[in-house]
Amino acid sequence: MSEPTKDEAARFGLTVEEASSPPAEVYPDNLATVNVFIAMQTQWRVGMAGATGLDYAALPVVMRCVGVARKDWSHVLDGLRAMEEVTLAEMHKDKDKRK
Repeated sequence: MSEPTKDEAARFGLTVEEASSPPAEVYPDNLATVNVFIAMQTQWRVGMAGATGLDYAALPVVMRCVGVARKDWSHVLDGLRAMEEVTLAEMHKDKDKRK
C-alpha cells in the first residue's frame, strides 16, 4: 500500500506521517464498539458550532445491522459514548484554543 498524499491525509485531519502509521490494534472486547462507531459515521448531529454528538435514535438499527447481541448493547453504548467524547474533543480542539 502506498503512502497517502497530503490532501488524502488532510481529509481525515491527519498528516502524511500519521496516516502512514501501522493500523491500530483493536482488542476483541472492543471490536463491536469500534464497528458500531464506524457504522455511525454518518449519524453526527451538527449545529452552528459543528458536531454536537451522535444521533442515538439511529443506534438500535445500527447495532442490529452490525450484529451486536442485545445483551451487549449496554457495554457497546458505554464504549461508544467514550469514543464520541474523545472524538468531539478532537473535532473542537482548535475552537477551544480561540477562546
